[in-house]
Amino acid sequence: MDAFTLDVIALLSLVALVAGFVDAIAGGGGLLTVPALLTAGLPPAQALATNKLQGSFGSLAAALHFLREGYVSLREMRLAILCTFIGAGLGAVAVQVLAHGVLARVVPVLLILAALYFVFSPRVSDVHGERRIGDAAFALLIGGSVGFYDGFFGPGTGSFFVLGYIGLLGLSARVATARTKVLNFTSNFAALLFFIAGGKVVWAVGLPMAVGQFIGGRLGAGVVIGAGARVVKPMLVAVSLLLTVKVLLENGGALL
Repeated sequence: MDAFTLDVIALLSLVALVAGFVDAIAGGGGLLTVPALLTAGLPPAQALATNKLQGSFGSLAAALHFLREGYVSLREMRLAILCTFIGAGLGAVAVQVLAHGVLARVVPVLLILAALYFVFSPRVSDVHGERRIGDAAFALLIGGSVGFYDGFFGPGTGSFFVLGYIGLLGLSARVATARTKVLNFTSNFAALLFFIAGGKVVWAVGLPMAVGQFIGGRLGAGVVIGAGARVVKPMLVAVSLLLTVKVLLENGGALL
């Protein structure tokens, strides 16, 4: 890791701070950190693993803040947390043996649908809406599948969790974002454990970035509580569209 000078590490930590702020509000912080790690010279596997390390700190900071403010009850979320953990662990194992081709075709479609939903749906507000499924069904359907997605691929995980909480459980933007960060930390941590076991994490880079992520996550969580849907909705739309463009550009040939 001789190539990583203090200047490079400081710049990566600044990127992580911004990513943590964005991620706490709408998800998609990996859109900033993964390209930054790749540009800095990390091989793809190490970049993904190191990204999980620093991202875990950002989602942890946001989740702790929401817990202290009373927006989250871990007891009520225990089944969703368990399903998310199992799903993310399975995804992290699967990514080591499966190709990304099929998923690369599906992700842009999902991201476009998510962006359109947040643009046109009046349900993205600070008022609770209609519940469509029970907590157990949500834990299995959203916790398990989105957790698997995060362990396997990752971009847009936070947006998908928020979409599920608002569209299926009818939660307000603030509460949906708060619960999302708990599940986001769960999936990050589960995947990280498997990357550590595989020896892929670059600690000398990931730990300084983790400091930036923690600060950014805490600041972003405060913005969500203070501004609610006025900030969450446009951020969700912007992140969804940016992720869509990024994935389309990277996988344009495979999608045709």
